[in-house]
Amino acid sequence: MKPYRLEQVTIHPQLQQEAQRMQRPEFHLRRLIAGPERLKQYSDKGGGLVMDYSRQRLDERTRDLLFMLDEELALRRQFAAMCAGEKINRTEKRAVLHTAARDFTETPIRVDGQDVMPEIRRVREQMKQFSAQVRSGAITGSTGKPFRHVVVIGIGGSYLGTEFVSTALAALGDKQITLHYLANVDIHNFGAVAAAIDPETTLWVVISKSYTTAETAANTHQAEQFMRDQGLDPAKHTVTVTSKGSPGDDPSHPVLQTFHMFDFIGGRYSVTSAVGGVPLSLLLGYDRFEAFLQGAAEMDRHALEAPVTHNLPLIAALLSVWNTSYLGYPQQAIIPYASPLAKLAPHVQQLNMESNGKAADIRGNPLDPPAGVVIFGEPGTNAQHSFFQLAHQGRAFPIDFIGVRTPHYTQYDARSKGVTNHQELWANLLAQASALAVGHPSEDRARHFDGNRPSSTLVLEDLGPLNVGRLLSFYEARTVYEGFIWGINSFDQFGVELGKVLADGLRAQMAQRNDRPEHTFQGVDPISTAYLEMLFGKDLV
Repeated sequence: MKPYRLEQVTIHPQLQQEAQRMQRPEFHLRRLIAGPERLKQYSDKGGGLVMDYSRQRLDERTRDLLFMLDEELALRRQFAAMCAGEKINRTEKRAVLHTAARDFTETPIRVDGQDVMPEIRRVREQMKQFSAQVRSGAITGSTGKPFRHVVVIGIGGSYLGTEFVSTALAALGDKQITLHYLANVDIHNFGAVAAAIDPETTLWVVISKSYTTAETAANTHQAEQFMRDQGLDPAKHTVTVTSKGSPGDDPSHPVLQTFHMFDFIGGRYSVTSAVGGVPLSLLLGYDRFEAFLQGAAEMDRHALEAPVTHNLPLIAALLSVWNTSYLGYPQQAIIPYASPLAKLAPHVQQLNMESNGKAADIRGNPLDPPAGVVIFGEPGTNAQHSFFQLAHQGRAFPIDFIGVRTPHYTQYDARSKGVTNHQELWANLLAQASALAVGHPSEDRARHFDGNRPSSTLVLEDLGPLNVGRLLSFYEARTVYEGFIWGINSFDQFGVELGKVLADGLRAQMAQRNDRPEHTFQGVDPISTAYLEMLFGKDLV
């Protein structure tokens, strides 16, 4: 029987032996990177990006074994099946077609015999027309004033990817439109947004596939009450992004417009759909949003078509699995040396950890150990003054360094110590990657650096829409390929459901107490009961 997960492939024992071999002193990174043409042999271009993995802990023998996983596990064939509309999300019996959201070819993509592309094109055109009308002032709020603030109401995948992209491209945004995010049900989030906006010139974009997400529903009710208190008609200040036929797509509850989402695009993969398209088109203009889609599509084609030896997201996925499952690193960091990419790590956190944090394989068999890796990050050089003490001398973790060759702002060229700010940034980027790999032996243990700490470096030419789209698709494809290697379903997320179910019960008890102050909490464990009583006025202890 053909293997479908990592532990079943014939080369799994060999990879385990390779991991042991890499522990020997002669395979320390300071020796590996000193080899002739190491950079040339362990770097590549593809999909508009450059990736250097010369500082990863592997040699040619190890890499060749990792490349063999592509054939044994049919990795690229699985990716092709995904892009063709096969229902690879087996637990939910759904296709996985985030790549279709940025497909500009004329090729039909069929799900249950129906070509999905006409509907995707319709929504794109709707976004184009709506964003142009709002930006020109043809569509206004209930008092006739043009919109100057856009508030995204949504949580998780309904905002994280969009926040990453809007932050990355903020320098190109419309200076007359400010984008805000209302994700957390914490009233402090709402209060901060309410204080920052002009209600008459604010458009609220409610994003929820089912339109039943508790946090989003609470914030939507709060926003509608806020608008009414200001004498405004919510129907003239609201658009929805939701599934066809959901409560957010109800003619009896009118809004300016409704944009449809699709079952075959999961939230964390949805930024190139209307989820990101509506707010990003309003901020950037539709043309820039479409350029972002084109960049993502370019990387999609690369991930689909490039052979394993030159396929950047597939190689990155193989390295991730190598570091996690064989070398034993439980964390990975993403450190972009570009402040506009500050929200990349939070987006990839959800994208990767919600996708691949699984305890069962695609056939329901338990995984020991579970799949997945902890993702975190912060822009350099801030990260260096935050947690790089741990990176250099504490518990090691692989790092993705990201460099941008040309910054948005080239007009500021003052020199400190003979270099510009951008050159100083690159000096730090190069120094950190080198220091982590090589280390610095010292007889004084407090000043000793082991080195041998792996990293890869991605380079973008600039931070234009094309490259941000390429970067987004790179991390999506890497996440998908990791799931294929581990033999898991990267497209369901049942792990987030249990807490929601328990919250439903607690919410019902609080609602009864709100209606009847004498109500005693029923069916709640003693510790939670104590906290509920504290919320309603009693001391905890």
